[in-house]
Amino acid sequence: MSHLVDASGARTQKSSSEPALDSVSDRLRTGLCFEANKPDSKDFPDLSSPVSPLPTRPAATSSSSGSSGSVSGKPASHADSKRSDLGLSGRRSHSGELLLAPNEPIPGAMETRNSKPGHRRSGSVPLIYTGGSFSSGSTSGSGFGSSSASSPVTNVLPAGNICPSGKIVKTGMMSRSAVRTDVLGSGTGNYGHGNIVRGGTNGAGGGKPPEVVASNGVDSALRRATVSMDPEEVKRVGNEQYRKGQFAEALKLYDRAITLCPDSAVCRSNRAAALTGLRRLGEAVKECEEALLLDPAFGRAHQRLASLLLRLGQVENARRHLVSAGPHPDPVELQKLQAVERHLNRCADARKFGDWKTALKETDAAIAEGADSSLLLMASKAEAHLRLHQLEEADLAISAASKLESLSSSSSNSKFFGMLSNSYMYVVRAQVEMVRGRFENAVAAAEKARQVDPGNAEVSMMLNNVRSVSRARALGNELFNSGKFVEASLAYGEGLKYDPSNPVLYCNRAACRSKLGQWEKTIEDCNQALVIQPDYTKALLRRAASYTKLERWTEAVRDYEVLRKELPGDTEVAEALFHAQVALKTSRGEEVSNLKFGGEVEEIKGFEQFQAAITLPGVSVVHFMVALNHNCNQITPFVNALCTRYPSVNFLKVDVNAIPAVGEAENVRTVPTFKIYKNGAKVKELICPSQQALEYSLRHYGL
Repeated sequence: MSHLVDASGARTQKSSSEPALDSVSDRLRTGLCFEANKPDSKDFPDLSSPVSPLPTRPAATSSSSGSSGSVSGKPASHADSKRSDLGLSGRRSHSGELLLAPNEPIPGAMETRNSKPGHRRSGSVPLIYTGGSFSSGSTSGSGFGSSSASSPVTNVLPAGNICPSGKIVKTGMMSRSAVRTDVLGSGTGNYGHGNIVRGGTNGAGGGKPPEVVASNGVDSALRRATVSMDPEEVKRVGNEQYRKGQFAEALKLYDRAITLCPDSAVCRSNRAAALTGLRRLGEAVKECEEALLLDPAFGRAHQRLASLLLRLGQVENARRHLVSAGPHPDPVELQKLQAVERHLNRCADARKFGDWKTALKETDAAIAEGADSSLLLMASKAEAHLRLHQLEEADLAISAASKLESLSSSSSNSKFFGMLSNSYMYVVRAQVEMVRGRFENAVAAAEKARQVDPGNAEVSMMLNNVRSVSRARALGNELFNSGKFVEASLAYGEGLKYDPSNPVLYCNRAACRSKLGQWEKTIEDCNQALVIQPDYTKALLRRAASYTKLERWTEAVRDYEVLRKELPGDTEVAEALFHAQVALKTSRGEEVSNLKFGGEVEEIKGFEQFQAAITLPGVSVVHFMVALNHNCNQITPFVNALCTRYPSVNFLKVDVNAIPAVGEAENVRTVPTFKIYKNGAKVKELICPSQQALEYSLRHYGL
């Protein structure tokens, strides 16, 4: 008793009393079986392959890779069928599976499996013409859909033309001018060399011919595959789309193939490849796991899953699946895994000793070696930046880890630095959120870490600390707003016992001490906050104000100059800087009677006035202009706006027609011309500048 396989994957029995196929049919069936599984001979590049190259399989000598019988036509045993597609080293190479090696072709046929995992049946059954309709078995590589066969086999299709009458005509016997049409379902078709051409309503006359697959094959094949009931055809076109980098289209086709053949481990594995191309790594992991549930010995799924887990930083799980892929693990993948593991071990050692520079270096190395989508490594990077007081970098790293969280497999129970993987990520996030002053977010992250890893002592201690710091900060804020500055200062100090590296608590306590007139203690707290977070603007403002109260003008001017660069539009900072500069010059015995802050652009009316103005301390900007010049009139309103925006800068204007001596002395030939002086020395000259160029130069030299 032999079997046919219909498009839905069900077996239909063929009576042994049916006549045997003639020699032509035997040769045809053998040829179809071979061609259906013949790999594409053209090499193609690795399109975001989640696995490394495998050794190329030797060419079959006695049977095609997807056939259940031999070339001679003898039926194969179940054991032979089970091992007919084994590659090198005993690894299973499923027919139609995406191997994804740089120089390894993708087979065009699909392995068809029955409902029992681990079993498959394959073989190509020729398309049968039964006098007006077609019936088919498994039409691997046929290029069109199939329907269930309900009538006995009456004929087979050789490599020739099919006539509507059912007779077989050899190639070349029909006249080229005699175009025959016949109805196939609801459309019309031309039959030639075994191809069915659909579309169009023209008969033997002229007009636009029906759509021809050969001339428009890609779009036609894709459209047919989306409605085809043949899972092998759907998967074959999906493989073609994958090779072209069309991962979304390939995914749709693999989804359809899975609907038609839900027990196919190959389709699951191929779907994982498409998801990997779309960077949906967590979903790809789940598809590989589904494939292994269907076929636990599926080596390609083990290797693909190992590669995905390595990218996600799950080294232990990756090693387990890489070993399960076969007796000889892929050397490239094994080398990558060992490199990542080596850097992780070094990172763990550096973390134990508090060597955060080395920890950061080894983390970056592990990411570069292959764990490029690991949220755990990004969290490790954030922790190292945090300990090095690089808070901006730590914030960016933990944000990147949060984005990678959707890519990761949520079912990982592996350990990372002594904590469960997901718990570690929440621990680092809580620490970063707390240092950045987002206390509510910190508590939420710490509670999640405790939920994931309730028995871990480090996680429990971290949660207690975060809660204590958050309560202390909330109490301190409440007391400060009530004017109870001593009590508020004590509350913030209590929080610092649990988190001695929190810049927010130091700055808040400095605010309390500032209100109490404790200027030296205010400066101490601001210094601590700025060591942890050098760009902490509030701490810098409070320290500068404290220096002013203590008449430490050099330090005050230094801080205000930094603040002017960070806050160029802040007039309060500009005025504070101006007064600090005046006080500093006064303390040194310098002349300060002509210094001014803000006001309008000063008009120069004589040469001596010009000389005195440009020699003043600080920055002076001179606008050389002509009253009736169009370009000068256009830029004048912008200069007035700059005068308001930068009140500590002296703005002057000189009409070179009214005072030609100044224009000659300064060699002004074109208006408008701007010259910038700093402490009496010319530092910049701009001829007919744009507004952007003028303000850029002013900010560069004036702040």
